[in-house]
Amino acid sequence: MGGMQYKGYKDLKVYNLEYKLAMEIFEETKHFPKEERFSLTDQIRRSSRSILANIAEAWKKRYYPKMFISKIIDAAGEAGETEVWLDISRDAGYLTVEKHKYFTSGYDEVNRMFYGMVDKSE
Repeated sequence: MGGMQYKGYKDLKVYNLEYKLAMEIFEETKHFPKEERFSLTDQIRRSSRSILANIAEAWKKRYYPKMFISKIIDAAGEAGETEVWLDISRDAGYLTVEKHKYFTSGYDEVNRMFYGMVDKSE
């Protein structure tokens, strides 16, 4: 079988944007202080990756609108948590104001996409 392979959730714009953000957060947190390794570093990595897992789960449940919406709302919740960790990282001096702005605008875009998906869940 030739042609383009359909990948499902990996084709979603929101998944690709979030994947890029999560990987950039991972790179960025490599420079966080060692004493943050088991707290802030772990928390921000976990929440940013958890968004990806929730998008994948939502996609698998897309034929069940209530479950789909529930998973997208979970993903939006994790995005909110990630934004809190980003604020703390900036205010602790681990993240530059420029990097913080970059991530914040990325998460604004991700959130817009989530709310669009909930509105058009059918």
